[in-house]
Amino acid sequence: MTKFSELNISESTQRALSKMGFEEATPIQEGTIKFGLEGRDIIGQAQTGTGKTTAFGVPIIEKINTQNRAIQALVIAPTRELAIQVSEEIYRIGNDKRAKVLSVYGGQEIGRQIRALRNNPQIIVGTPGRLLDHIKRKTIKLDQVQTLVLDEADEMLNMGFIEDINAIMASVPPERQTLLFSATMPAPIRKIAETFMKEPEIVKIKSKAMTVENIEQFFVKAQEREKFDILSRILNVHQPELAIIFGRTKRRVDELSHALTIRGYLAEGIHGDLTQAKRMSVLRQFKEGKIDILVATDVAARGLDISGVTHVYNFDIPQDPESYVHRIGRTGRAGKNGTAITFVTPREMGYLRIVEETTKQRMTPLVPPSTDEALIGQQRLALEQLTEIVKKNELNDYTKLAAEMLEEFDAMDVVAAALKTLTREPSDTPVKITEERPLPSRGGGGRGGNRGGGNRGSGRPFRGGGSRGGSGGGSRSGGSRRREGGSNRGPSRSRSQSDKK
Repeated sequence: MTKFSELNISESTQRALSKMGFEEATPIQEGTIKFGLEGRDIIGQAQTGTGKTTAFGVPIIEKINTQNRAIQALVIAPTRELAIQVSEEIYRIGNDKRAKVLSVYGGQEIGRQIRALRNNPQIIVGTPGRLLDHIKRKTIKLDQVQTLVLDEADEMLNMGFIEDINAIMASVPPERQTLLFSATMPAPIRKIAETFMKEPEIVKIKSKAMTVENIEQFFVKAQEREKFDILSRILNVHQPELAIIFGRTKRRVDELSHALTIRGYLAEGIHGDLTQAKRMSVLRQFKEGKIDILVATDVAARGLDISGVTHVYNFDIPQDPESYVHRIGRTGRAGKNGTAITFVTPREMGYLRIVEETTKQRMTPLVPPSTDEALIGQQRLALEQLTEIVKKNELNDYTKLAAEMLEEFDAMDVVAAALKTLTREPSDTPVKITEERPLPSRGGGGRGGNRGGGNRGSGRPFRGGGSRGGSGGGSRSGGSRRREGGSNRGPSRSRSQSDKK
């Protein structure tokens, strides 16, 4: 692989990349940086996780004139989470150069963004709806933009942003450099390239092999309202050392982590609405084993390098096989075995079939454990804990008390009482988890599942057992009309794409 030092990059950018731990360029980075520094328009066709942000971030930083207080680069991203992530990475790449970067997105108070724009950022990363809002308000001026980036263009197409993108691109000087990144190239994306780009260089990276070695894969077919009950019982039986639970939306992550915490697990959630400091704090605790379960959205979990994850639970099945492989690849690392369980509603069975076809591997149906089996799992854990305490032989202060009890009670009753005290018995206290609408029908059903059907979900909260309380609730998102980031709390209806990769 080519080193960044071989790519004609300034010393300040090389220092920043080195601080980020980057030495060698990925294929998408090598091609994009080379053509980007030459000022060429670029179409980058690559999957998520190939290093696209650094690929276009380096040419942007190299071209920025920090003496010029105008906006010189504009990056359009489909979701607020991706906008935040991209802006943070570009900021780190331009750290030594002191380039000013700002992210703008729906759901954040626009007045706050307008005040931040008065600090004259040179690079803007934003979601389409909010960018268009600022353009119409004349709070963002794009007349000096030299570089325009469309990140995950196919995802923006899926979310219905094509008209907004066309309007934004028409507001940027025609002599700019344009970089377009998309995992696929459907006709509307090709049309954008033909309309707005000049003889673009194509940097195409082959898809990663969809391998999922060392990972046992299971699926649980369940109605939406049953999923939390079943998850609780499975966790009680599996007793995972370190687990990641993936949810489709921020609201889902918030509600799951809250309910699991009340249930007695050490659980925390991460998603794009959290501050970078909070996300880093949660990840640090997870890596140090202070948290048993990390609940995350796809976007928040991208780029995580965490060892020791024993189980991955897809509380919501992802929309595409790449995301599935990316998720479950968090376990089964370094030659160790891992376990992945995916929850699928009857209407989403078509997605399961597509994942199986892509990975060339069948998932094993998992029969959910009963409440009694879940209790046995907790009792086994209590037995292990008690055994470990005995083996440590650090009982000096307690042997006298034990002797007193044995004079009065039977030894078997005393041990049974100790085990009962240590056992966290499953509870059927109701928990409120808001229903998410099912993914759009992919037909076929596969594995005996139903065809998609037209039920788009009601957004109504439901109550399920298996946990000791917890609740959702809250306010609607203040996002743009297309809910770029979705609402992270409350009963408002949420797009299935709201927190996608």
